[in-house]
Amino acid sequence: MSSDKPRKIKTAGEPNRGLPVKVKGKRVLANPIRNPRPAEGKPTRNPRPVEVKPVRNSRTVDARPGTVGTSQHHHFPSPASEIHQASEESDVIYGRHPVLSALENQRGLNRIWITTRLRYDPRFHHLILQAKDNGAVIDEVEPKRLDQITHGANHQGIAAQIAPYSYIELPDLIAQAKSVSDPVIIVADGITDPHNLGAIIRTAEAIGAQGLVIPQRRASGITSTVVKVAAGALENFSVARVVNLGRSLEELKEAGFWIYGTAATGSEPLHTVSFSGPIVLVIGSEGEGLSMLTQRSCDVLVSIPLQGKTPSLNASVAAGMGLYEIYRQRLVNTHYLDRLHKTSLKNQNNRV
Repeated sequence: MSSDKPRKIKTAGEPNRGLPVKVKGKRVLANPIRNPRPAEGKPTRNPRPVEVKPVRNSRTVDARPGTVGTSQHHHFPSPASEIHQASEESDVIYGRHPVLSALENQRGLNRIWITTRLRYDPRFHHLILQAKDNGAVIDEVEPKRLDQITHGANHQGIAAQIAPYSYIELPDLIAQAKSVSDPVIIVADGITDPHNLGAIIRTAEAIGAQGLVIPQRRASGITSTVVKVAAGALENFSVARVVNLGRSLEELKEAGFWIYGTAATGSEPLHTVSFSGPIVLVIGSEGEGLSMLTQRSCDVLVSIPLQGKTPSLNASVAAGMGLYEIYRQRLVNTHYLDRLHKTSLKNQNNRV
């Protein structure tokens, strides 16, 4: 004989289930447990299929039979994040001068974001059309969109996605530098600040140096920040990235270069050193300066005399002062030789 009273059923997955209560013929639990975990080895009743989709930039989802793994960090891709992910394979530069230099030198551009007002500027209009013919995608966007792409940087109404910087091999840099008389190459020993590296490149190219050598580890590479700070100098300036800096300095010595390293102690004042012939100027990192191994590889250590209480200079400032002294001496020597030549010609004419 059947009874209308509900029976209390205990399951392994519901050890603390409340007492059953009957309300209008329906069986209701006093303290229900939501989403109970099914007992191991027992099939669940009418299981609901769950599709586990991979989440971009999140932790691995662990999905076992009967359970659904969840990630603690949910990521919803936005236009700005898509640009950031694209920049891992190709860099984003911004600002009128860097982008204009890239356009003028026909550097490979994948995409250009530009405001409507700037697109029809006479300086950009023809170059934008030329980049489009070469396969670049041109997007006319609002300034807010550029703010997202550049993460709030001073984009000046234009940004571009370029292929990763193509470094030159050290032997090729040496051959290229020696095509001019008395070349100068900069070596950056552990410069980690991209702003400093960009400023060094800008100064070196402007003064007339032939190239730069940077180490592959524990140093900044050529990033979008470096390109921005260099203000177009990289379009006409070669950079070599080497695995072993000490070995590269020895290779430069074998090629006939004299190695001058900047150091605060145990060095000669910059203005007392006579710079001549092919020169390599080595600039140390912001905090530690030149490593001991690099110092041993240098032929001469030079220092910039300081009269104030500040113990050291910014790496890019030290590079600029060292380069200026090298080219100042060469300029003085050139003027002296020119004056000497003119004087000798004048004396010969007077004798005649």
